[in-house]
Amino acid sequence: MESAIDWHGARALLEWQIELGVTETILDQPVDRYALPSKLMTVDAAKSVAATGTGPAGGPVTRASAGPDPVAVAVAAAGAAQTLPALREALAGYDHCSLKQGARNLVFSDGNPKARVMVIGEAPGRDEDRVGLPFAGHEGQFLDKMLLTIGLDRTATEVARGVYMVTVLPWRPPQNRDLRAEDMAMMEPFLARHVALAAPDVIVLMGNLSCQAALGTRGIARLRGTWTTAWGRPALPMLLPGMVLRTPEAKRDAWADLLALRAHLEE
Repeated sequence: MESAIDWHGARALLEWQIELGVTETILDQPVDRYALPSKLMTVDAAKSVAATGTGPAGGPVTRASAGPDPVAVAVAAAGAAQTLPALREALAGYDHCSLKQGARNLVFSDGNPKARVMVIGEAPGRDEDRVGLPFAGHEGQFLDKMLLTIGLDRTATEVARGVYMVTVLPWRPPQNRDLRAEDMAMMEPFLARHVALAAPDVIVLMGNLSCQAALGTRGIARLRGTWTTAWGRPALPMLLPGMVLRTPEAKRDAWADLLALRAHLEE
C-alpha cells in the first residue's frame, strides 16, 4: 500500500522532527547486537584484499564500478550547450548532484540575459526554491531597491538598464547548509558556461560562495568594494542584501559599492 504523503510532505515532516531535536532513527523493536553473528572483516584481511584483490578463500573480490566522473560529465554537458535554453536543459538533465533530489525547482536565472550586469548570488533559499527564481522573497526585493538607486532593474528590457541574475547552485541545499567542495566542483562548469553565454560587461559577486566559485577565495568583508577579474571579466564583490538588512553599518559599504558599479558602467 502506497503512502498518501508525497515526497515533499515527507521531507517537511522530517525537517519538523529535526527541529524538535530528533537526531537519530531507531527500529520498532530493540536489537540484541550481542546475539548477531560477527561478519566484520579484520584489518589484516582487509589489507590482504586491497593488496591481492582476492577474498579470504582465495576467490576474486567483485568491486562495484566507480561510474563516470561527475565533474567530467558536468564539463561535457556544459560545454555542449550553445545557448542559454540549452544550458538550462543540460542542468535539468544533470543527475549527479544529490541536492537536485531535495529541491522543488531548478533555479536558473531571472532578468534580461542581454544585460550588461550579471549578478551571481549564493545557493537558493526557501523562497527561491519555491518560485524557481534567484533573489526572491524579502531579501530579493531589497536587492531590487538597491539596484534601482543606480538605475538598474531586473525587469527592464533595455540592455543598459537591465540586470541578469543567477546563483552559484541551481538547487537549494537541505537546511540551507553551505555548499560542499563536491557541489562546487560539479556546478562550476555550468556557472562558467553561463557567464560565457550571457557575456556580461560586469559581474557582481554577491557573498562568500560567489567569490569562492569565481575567485577561489572567501572573506566578503575583505573582498567587497575591490574590483577584480572573474572568468576574464571585471567583477565586483558585494555584500549579500540579507547582510545589509541585518547590519545597519553595512549600508554605507553597500552604497559605496553601488556607486562604484555605476561609475564603472558610465566609463
